[in-house]
Amino acid sequence: MPKLTIDNRQVEVQTGVTILDAAEKLGIEIPTMCFLRGHKPSTSCMICVVRVEGIDSLVPACGTIAQEGMRIETNTEEIRQARITALELLLSDHVGDCMGPCQVACPAHMNISLMIRQIAAGKLRAAIETVKKDIALPAVLGRICPAPCENACRRRQHDKAVSICLLKRYAADVDLMSQQPFMSHTHPNIGKHVAIVGAGPAGLAAAYYLRRQGFGCTIYDEHDEPGGMLRYAVPEQKLPRDVLDKEIATIAALGVEFKLGQRVGTAVSMEKLCRDFDAVFVAVRQLKDGDAESLGLGAKSDCIETDTATYQTSVKGVFAGGDAVRRRRLTVRAVADGKEAAVSITQYLSGEQVTGPQKPFNSRMGKLKEGEMEIFLSGASDSIRIEPDGLDGGFSNEQAKREAQRCLHCDCRKPTSCKLRRYTQQYHAKAGKYKAERRTFVQNISHPNVIYEPGKCINCGLCVEIAGEAKEKIGLTFIGRGFEVRVEVPFDHSLAEGLARIAEECVAACPTGALAFAGDSEV
Repeated sequence: MPKLTIDNRQVEVQTGVTILDAAEKLGIEIPTMCFLRGHKPSTSCMICVVRVEGIDSLVPACGTIAQEGMRIETNTEEIRQARITALELLLSDHVGDCMGPCQVACPAHMNISLMIRQIAAGKLRAAIETVKKDIALPAVLGRICPAPCENACRRRQHDKAVSICLLKRYAADVDLMSQQPFMSHTHPNIGKHVAIVGAGPAGLAAAYYLRRQGFGCTIYDEHDEPGGMLRYAVPEQKLPRDVLDKEIATIAALGVEFKLGQRVGTAVSMEKLCRDFDAVFVAVRQLKDGDAESLGLGAKSDCIETDTATYQTSVKGVFAGGDAVRRRRLTVRAVADGKEAAVSITQYLSGEQVTGPQKPFNSRMGKLKEGEMEIFLSGASDSIRIEPDGLDGGFSNEQAKREAQRCLHCDCRKPTSCKLRRYTQQYHAKAGKYKAERRTFVQNISHPNVIYEPGKCINCGLCVEIAGEAKEKIGLTFIGRGFEVRVEVPFDHSLAEGLARIAEECVAACPTGALAFAGDSEV
């Protein structure tokens, strides 16, 4: 049994195993994309390269047999740069969006596409859960949001955008009218408390997400009722107060305490809040003369100065967001501020480095080429945009379902399990490092349950091997030469014929979204 050293740690392994196996025995993670245990390694992606002492070039860990006395390094800067280069080369040939344009444009980055598919499928409980992962006041925003997401909707290039805000409102209204409105899971109280100054959209959102993490929250506000500008600046015909009250009640039900009629800076000092609480989040309206001084915070151009990534102010343990920080008075932006600030406050109270929310990597196709819109439209309803005809301006059940079916499903169907996305984010690879003319977007929908998008295929060959081992009658094969080689069904057969029995295994093995189920994408 050979003994070898990996990252200055010795390990003994069975004869014939690979460096990847040996590293795994030590608990050392080496990234892989084209490798699947139980199958012959293709060593094509070159993400798993390592340095073996005495060998001039880096070697793939998945296909290199462990030998007696080997000394191996898996995490040097040289190796990291080689992996980044491999990822960037794969990205240069990648055709597809990780997130739909609507989600990118939403200030709260809500998973809009998933919500829409859940509504189309009648999964309304799942839909509101998806919404509330990112938006604490969806019934409110469904009525007053200016809908930047709809401006970015890809369907808008064909006819009219999907009615995203009305669909969000529909999911929220159905939930609020139910006997048991959705209550988010909250972690057990961990004994730390946050004071929130301002009961407007940013403060309410921060309280919602902080309570979910197990922190006690007390909201201070100078008014007699919570809601801030939502209550005192938005006309009731646009935002009925019973809707606002119901959504605030769902936040209060999590255990949020309200101290109303108390202006911080006069009735209670900022110094007292800093003494009595473990952290403070300032989410007041746009500053007026003297507000910054009364709060003891630095301000510039009538805005509290913060770190734009973390919402931290110059005072330790004090964070700020919403209209007091930015002039752009969008409720959805304020709600996003509250959610994102809650991430930073959670990091701070947990003793972690405060870095703010991580921005997910997103591959983008950009402007569609001629004929590509028709491909997207082939999987969506050809209905014109549905206009609600009810007295309250909202969708009926049938209208919501029909409108949801207009969504083009622009986002990836495997956003969570896609290894290309995961490692690109982990290694901070750049999608545009190696620029080339984008290939045409193609979808093979000739299988009843599976969609194949060749533009996302990295030619790992796992599906070809799995189909071959299962003795699929038609199977899959490599077609083309050089840079143009692609996995296809041979002899112009359909995907249904190529993957008649082994489709599920091939989808599970695919390291990207090239092979995916045609139904809902991953949550």
